[in-house]
Amino acid sequence: MTTQTLPTFQDVQAAAQRIAGHANRTPVLTSRTLDEQLGARVFFKCENLQRIGAFKFRGAFNALSRLDAAQRRAGVVAFSSGNHAQAVALSARLLGMPATILMPTDAPPAKLAATRGYGANVVLYDRYTEDREQIGRDLAQGEGLALIPPYDHPDVIAGQGTAAMELFEEVGELDALFVPLGGGGLLSGSALAARALAPRCKVYGVEPEAGNDGQRSFRSGEIVHIETPRTIADGAQTQHLGQHTFGIIRRDVDDILTATDDELVACMAYAAARMKLVLEPTGCLGFAGARQLAPQLQGKRLGVLVSGGNVDLERFCSLLGSGQGLV
Repeated sequence: MTTQTLPTFQDVQAAAQRIAGHANRTPVLTSRTLDEQLGARVFFKCENLQRIGAFKFRGAFNALSRLDAAQRRAGVVAFSSGNHAQAVALSARLLGMPATILMPTDAPPAKLAATRGYGANVVLYDRYTEDREQIGRDLAQGEGLALIPPYDHPDVIAGQGTAAMELFEEVGELDALFVPLGGGGLLSGSALAARALAPRCKVYGVEPEAGNDGQRSFRSGEIVHIETPRTIADGAQTQHLGQHTFGIIRRDVDDILTATDDELVACMAYAAARMKLVLEPTGCLGFAGARQLAPQLQGKRLGVLVSGGNVDLERFCSLLGSGQGLV
């Protein structure tokens, strides 16, 4: 993978024009109580309030909108634990094309229901024993569908980068930006925006401690593959970074942090109690990273990308019940 083949900030800017009027320009929220606790100024880019409840709509709509007429007639196929699934399903409906989505059998029921509700054909697979990427490639080849992966795609990366671009446009320079990390689409797109708009800003990816393939890849200089991690952060249960995402991450990101499930529950509880936000575990990864590094960033301006809020209410209440006292 050469740098010439990687998306650029100009691609992020072009994506912003394509998704304008379709994606929400999500709010940036702050908490004076949290600022006092951390000794820093923290700005939350709330992609839990994006269409389908997550940033994934940005990349999916950008990618699907670039398909030609023949590809739109044939339709698309995607694989996802839920947020990319919903994003592709809704984008396909808005653009008038059929969509087939591969989802794991243990995907959150709310995400399964929403994906079907947008009109997609859902095909289930076992995330621990089956290879979703191979199934997706087989369907694409056999049925002539356009394969839209959840992160390792230039148009997807560019679309995801528009969230960070909006954050910098609204709040100006930041000293550090904390971004959830699964396959790297949001992190790599955010890094493109940061390097163009706030070159002094440190960019940190944050992934589940149980699935630190990104951290290991970043520090070893080559993509590390792992078994599907067992973590409550279902949106980050990826097994490896992508070729495109890794190329940008190793070049433009400052470090990769990890967060435990308990730390994610603590952040969910804080967001619910203090900020009145319902966040899914994966959506709290950036928040957890900011909390970890706060002692080193006193007096600084910190950005946190909140990646999504798609969590079943029963699951949400169960997790917060298990973490009582963490607020």
